[in-house]
Parts: sequence; C-alpha cells; structure tokens
Amino acid sequence: MQRNQLVNMIYVSKSGIVTKRRIKIIKIVGDSFQVFCFTRNEKRTFIINNGL
Repeated sequence: MQRNQLVNMIYVSKSGIVTKRRIKIIKIVGDSFQVFCFTRNEKRTFIINNGL
C-alpha cells in the first residue's frame, strides 16, 4: 500500500458484517492505516489484519 493510492477492499467489522469499500490511503502507521472512505465520505482508521 502506498500513500494516495486508491484501493477497493473488503471490510469485516468486529460484529462480522462484510462491506466492500473504495478508499484512498492517507497514511500507514504500525498495524493500522488512515484512509478517506468514499463509502462513508469521511476519514476512517482500519486495522491491518490478514485473518490468521
């Protein structure tokens, strides 16, 4: 992932709800990344998790 990159991602909430998101990466810090989410039209922070 790179700053300003546009990405389509599948997001799974803590409650297990799955949504498809279109995002623009703002910055990556440790195990999380800050984005602008076009689905929500706001800045969001997501945790990087490969599901393992």
